[in-house]
Amino acid sequence: MEKRRIAVVSAGLSVPSSTRLLADRLASATVAALRRRGVEAEVEVVELREHARDLADNLVTGFANAELRPALDAVTGADGIVAVTPIFSASYSGLFKTFFDVVDSGALSGKPVLMGATAGTARHSLALEHAMRPLFAYLRTVVTPTAVFAASEDWGGAGEASQGLASRIDRAAEELAELVAARPAARTADPFADAPSFEALLRGV
Repeated sequence: MEKRRIAVVSAGLSVPSSTRLLADRLASATVAALRRRGVEAEVEVVELREHARDLADNLVTGFANAELRPALDAVTGADGIVAVTPIFSASYSGLFKTFFDVVDSGALSGKPVLMGATAGTARHSLALEHAMRPLFAYLRTVVTPTAVFAASEDWGGAGEASQGLASRIDRAAEELAELVAARPAARTADPFADAPSFEALLRGV
């Protein structure tokens, strides 16, 4: 069976958070959709609140420290990304934006992305289209047509709102799975690929 890697970026600030809950549901639905296509998926979650200080350090020093680098590598080396943020002041959170600000230029080009967002009321849902989609277009990613927004009312019981959220999650996951399965598996870049071998160094002595 083919294998792919899905990176989940969650910018929730509380524990637990509705942002992480939505991220987990999107990831699970994507794994199931890939399995139906004969593809096994490995999921790695990047919880941005755990890297808040590391991200601030990256902004002022210009490089990622030892704690942040694995998170960046997990995202840039993935076959697909599930990116979920809370909505504040009609846009993505500052933590979410900072993470994608420090990703190496061009590292996400062509990578499939499923966007998700959470907020207290449905009126914030437009932020997916006027803020998040332009961000990922700038990063030259391939974003699924369906983005998933979850308001507080979407989490309640088995009502129409909850069923609507489940339907959107399944549809978006199918779209991401289709994009991921259609591409060859990503290869993790080797930072020492161009370095001379030990033998070559000895010959130059």
